[in-house]
Amino acid sequence: MILEMWLPIGCQQPSQSAKVALIPPEEPLVEIEAETQPGGSSPKITFEKAGIDFGEVGPNTKKTGQIRFTNTGDALLKITKVPSCCGVRASLDKMEYAPGESGTIEVEWTSGARPSTFGRTMVVHSNDKTNPAVTLMVKAKIVQRVVCEPQRLTLVFDEENAGCPEITIRSLNNEPFSITGIKSTADCLTADFDPSVEATKFVLQPKVNAEKLQKNLKGRITMDLTHPEGNAATILFDVLPRYTISPPLIIVFNAEPKTPTMKKISVLNNYRQDFEIESVSSRDSTVGVKVLEKKEITRGYQLDLEITPPVAGDGIKFTDKFMVNLTDGETLLIPCNGYFSKRKPSVSKK
Repeated sequence: MILEMWLPIGCQQPSQSAKVALIPPEEPLVEIEAETQPGGSSPKITFEKAGIDFGEVGPNTKKTGQIRFTNTGDALLKITKVPSCCGVRASLDKMEYAPGESGTIEVEWTSGARPSTFGRTMVVHSNDKTNPAVTLMVKAKIVQRVVCEPQRLTLVFDEENAGCPEITIRSLNNEPFSITGIKSTADCLTADFDPSVEATKFVLQPKVNAEKLQKNLKGRITMDLTHPEGNAATILFDVLPRYTISPPLIIVFNAEPKTPTMKKISVLNNYRQDFEIESVSSRDSTVGVKVLEKKEITRGYQLDLEITPPVAGDGIKFTDKFMVNLTDGETLLIPCNGYFSKRKPSVSKK
């Protein structure tokens, strides 16, 4: 019968009561003589190594290991806690060990998705009066086993297939693998693949759905793989939008109810295409907005907007979205946030 503990102490600092120094795994721990009570006997826990170093492992990889110990004392050893935390799972087959008896702590860990250096402590508690809390270390270095090129895609609307290049997936340790699935944000990008084919390198020709891409300017492509040390590969993508409004947010400070204020914005076409602005209006009809002047600049227009805050009511903030309506039927949105002045309105005396 396997006894498993799930106690959130593996992330804490090593216990100050532990007298066993951390040394590299595989080297024996220095034994410290237990302080035997007069006329009595004492258990003593001695570990063969101070932890486990899994070395270099790939992302999303499951690893297992063992830490062996022996009761080198002359009384019954009782283990009271074997912690598991932060992805490290520890278990052992029983909790009590007679003098001279050995046991094994089974350690199971699954690496994260990104390259990093991993290290966690486990504090094993027992009735050993000399070493009641022994700190063990679990560590590893997560490295990439599969790489994608390019690592990020920048897509555009004025090129065929959004200017998407081919994608190369390559095994860094020459371990063959298959592609079993490809998915992307809102199915904006797809690619043909054969899940029955194994290789150390694949070159994909992505197909872009421009209509879906219009509504998803950021996203990711995820490829499911059978590589033993990398079951997925991810590429992020960005799309250069047709239009940019600067600033992207209008903020009005110290607003006075029904008192107009002026703000400047620029509406630019990132592909240097000609366009015309038909009007600017309030989407929610909360804030009044009117174009006072429209000036043509490089790649677009600069607008002087007259913004009229609503009646304050009980609130201190107001919000709206302005619609920049183009003559081709497209509408661009720019949010507007305003904050009323903290001054209290004067009350007229009759």
